[in-house]
Amino acid sequence: LKYTGRLKDEAQFGNIIIKSTASGQILRLKDIARIELGAQSYASSVKFNGKQALGIAINQTAGSNAKEVIENSIKTLDEAQKSFPKGVHYSTLVNVNDFLDASIEKVIHTLIEAFILVFLVVFIFLQDFRSTLIPAISVPVAIIGTFFFLSLFGFTINLLTLFALVLAIGIVVDDAIVVVEAVHAKLDEGYTDAKKATVDAMDDISGAIISITLVMAAVFIPVSFIQGSSGVFYKQFGLTLAISIILSAVNALTLSPALCALFLKPHKDDHGKKKNFLERFYAAFNTSFDAVTGKYKKSVSFLSRTKWLVGVGILFFTGLLIWTMNTTPKGFVPNEDLGTIMSDISLPAGTSQEETNIVIAKIDSIAHKIPEIKNTLRVVGRSMISGSGSSYGMVISRLTPWDERKGRDVKTIIGELFAKTATIKGAKIIFFAPPTIQGFGTSGGFEFQLQDKTGGDIKKFNEVGNGFLAALSQRPEIQYASTSFNPNFPQYQIDVNVAKVKQAGLNVSDVLGVMQGYYGGVYASNFNKFGKQFRVMYQAEAAYRSNEQTLTRIFVRNPSGQMAPISEFITLTKVYGPQAISRFNLFTSIAVTGNPNAGYSSGDALAAVQEEAAKHLPAGYGYEFSGLSREEMSSGSQTIFIFLLCVIFVYFLLAAQYESYILPLAVLISLPIGLAGTFIFDKIFGIDNNIYTQITLIMLVGLLAKNAILIVEYAVDRRRKGMSIVNAAIDGATARLRPILMTSFAFILGLLPLMLSSGVGASGNKSIGTGAVGGMLIGTIFGIFVIPALFIVFQSLQERVSNKSPFDEGIEKEQTPEEYELATANSKH
Repeated sequence: LKYTGRLKDEAQFGNIIIKSTASGQILRLKDIARIELGAQSYASSVKFNGKQALGIAINQTAGSNAKEVIENSIKTLDEAQKSFPKGVHYSTLVNVNDFLDASIEKVIHTLIEAFILVFLVVFIFLQDFRSTLIPAISVPVAIIGTFFFLSLFGFTINLLTLFALVLAIGIVVDDAIVVVEAVHAKLDEGYTDAKKATVDAMDDISGAIISITLVMAAVFIPVSFIQGSSGVFYKQFGLTLAISIILSAVNALTLSPALCALFLKPHKDDHGKKKNFLERFYAAFNTSFDAVTGKYKKSVSFLSRTKWLVGVGILFFTGLLIWTMNTTPKGFVPNEDLGTIMSDISLPAGTSQEETNIVIAKIDSIAHKIPEIKNTLRVVGRSMISGSGSSYGMVISRLTPWDERKGRDVKTIIGELFAKTATIKGAKIIFFAPPTIQGFGTSGGFEFQLQDKTGGDIKKFNEVGNGFLAALSQRPEIQYASTSFNPNFPQYQIDVNVAKVKQAGLNVSDVLGVMQGYYGGVYASNFNKFGKQFRVMYQAEAAYRSNEQTLTRIFVRNPSGQMAPISEFITLTKVYGPQAISRFNLFTSIAVTGNPNAGYSSGDALAAVQEEAAKHLPAGYGYEFSGLSREEMSSGSQTIFIFLLCVIFVYFLLAAQYESYILPLAVLISLPIGLAGTFIFDKIFGIDNNIYTQITLIMLVGLLAKNAILIVEYAVDRRRKGMSIVNAAIDGATARLRPILMTSFAFILGLLPLMLSSGVGASGNKSIGTGAVGGMLIGTIFGIFVIPALFIVFQSLQERVSNKSPFDEGIEKEQTPEEYELATANSKH
């Protein structure tokens, strides 16, 4: 036996028998109701470029790869499109891959540019293609090795790891340059065998290379302790750099010396030989560099006698560092141009969907007149910030590709949209770019939640909120700060006469159930169609629920089967209230979103919120940051501790290396100069102090310490062999000047493409490049003068407090320069 089961179409539902009589009369559902196959809800409508549409958002699950999810989704949609009805097709409005692909392509171009620039710097300094080839070979070896370890640690090739690799190009050549330059120095001294020159050079610099590597890798160890979303930035960026630095050191201790022994040749005396243009350029460069070295030696000698000048200089730069650090605008992640503009549109409470549609259609047509806007999706009945309701809507605009926009970025276009929609009266319209990091709120500005901790009246809370937002909007840092919360939506309050209901033999639930069925609609059953399950809903026609008078036509059945008018049991009172009440951390809350003004960072805006809250929020009312703003606030406190931890790691490593707790201060006290340089450049070029700047500072601790280590290591070695402290410092500084300038300029020029970038991903590129270039340039230029004097001070102090002889075995006293030269010459032979 088989029964038909669920009903399948409108005709079958229409034939449902409601009532029949003995005389054969039948009342069917279609006789008293209109039956149609429709949408589950008509609360919102969507149009894409003016045509009827459905908006579908696809989000990845935690731990999945965004690129793979998007590519597989598009593949699935392309396959499904083959069976779409005629005239129906899909179009992608927002695709995160567009930004990722364009950014990664840009970074890869930067990677190539950086490699070429680094190669040129090394070629100019070493003046020999064979010599230049050795550092050039070390770059791909270190980079390829880094990819292997990235795969091992489960990291992906993303913007962070690619940024780290761009920086790595300028860093990984350092060790190889130091090796090649040291071998050349030996050949300049008269060595006739490249292998012997390499072995002796490695004896001199192996300690320095190990020292440099340990310090530069150590600064990134504490970053693995950082929690939260900022921890992801630090870990991926820091560990990528640490891996490439360790691999470059392995290269410098193994591959580079072998290549030096094979490639390099003893220097010939070309005196009297006719020179080509390149040789003449090299001769002029070397003459100029020798003159600079001579002047540098005199300057170091002068500063060794007037050490107080060095102290004043360090105090000046430390003060400058503190001032610039406190006055540079703060942020979390630079706001990138993702190629999309969101909007939030709200009309007065109670506005019908039809009226809202007219306003949003007008905004949509304005957006289409801007040449950089390619597609728009307009939604009536809901928005990202305001939520659902007939008076809300939004327009999402997709911009043309970055290279087609003729220098107009998302901020410029948002400004134009604000200006062109300012004439639309009666609507609150805001435009904003989506956040750079997806999943932390809806907008790229700032977000916070006002909280009523008193559990008091909604109207009072609204007054407090409006007063606070009015004060906040007066601040120069704030472009806008708005909320969708509105307690003035027209509503009817149902009051049930319980006594009458009971007298009629009914329950309150019977009366409210009838109201729900006629006015709200009831989910009664299910039906199957197209291989899916859909809902059966019943509700009164719009004409029978449009106003208060319709209540007289609605009846409720009492226990005796009689129909009683529902208006006998209830009265409606007109009231006003919010459409929805939200809670944040258990307290009634009002969500506020905003954007900082041009020239101000998100950190400035958050500080303004804190200051105004302290002034205007009464007792019992508070606020909490949410979304990306919450992450920004929590990451700031961690960064200071991590930075201090990095410096402590470096200090203890150097203390172990030099067997002294005093001498490492010669390296560390020079660091504020370079760190101040980072903030000086950030202020000049309008970059805020964001997470990329903070990563740059940690990296610079290692890089600037490297320059100091090269000088101090060389000077310590000369001191152990009997040279006086002052002569050891001057000799170390002069001998190490060329490799320090070579490695520093290689790093700086390698980062210039990032610093000067434009178009897609420019904000992140500039944040990393500008600070790193400024820190390295100022840190190198001033540091090379300061470090020798610091070595003299702390080496002298070390010898005073230590009972141990500063000299190697066999050397009992400090030697004169003549004695030292004689001893060195004898050791060579």
